Amino acid sequence: MSEPGHDDFMRQAIGLAYSGMQGGHGGPFGAVIVKDGQVIGQGHNCVLSTNDPTAHAEVTAIRDASANLQKFDLSGTEIYVNGMPCPMCMAAIFWARIERVYYACAPADAEVIGFDDAEFYRQLEKPPEERSVPALQMVGHVEAGRECFRAWAELETKVPY
Repeated sequence: MSEPGHDDFMRQAIGLAYSGMQGGHGGPFGAVIVKDGQVIGQGHNCVLSTNDPTAHAEVTAIRDASANLQKFDLSGTEIYVNGMPCPMCMAAIFWARIERVYYACAPADAEVIGFDDAEFYRQLEKPPEERSVPALQMVGHVEAGRECFRAWAELETKVPY
């Protein structure tokens, strides 16, 4: 029997999307994380079933893979998703150190069915204080915040990530 390949992993991601959608868990999105030709994590969108706006397929798959491997660094892995990851999921992919993303549908395909990530990208291009959800720096607390950062830098027991 041959080792599973790209097409198999994408079909599995699409199958997870159907499963989650048909189960009423959330939108039509699925993800599979692979290391050395083996699935180490999988997930589908669970926003509705968990009332968690961050429970996108990619995030649930990252959580599953991290739990299965008992580590937060997923270096050496690839993720297969049926739709191009949104900005939040791409950030999670970067933080997890996943090395490659394979996707089926482009953002325009998701926009047709009501998932418009383009607005998020437009907002992120603006200066923080000009976004629809403004980010406002509290300059009176900068030094206290920096002191906390310095304490982390000096913490002998820290685990860098």
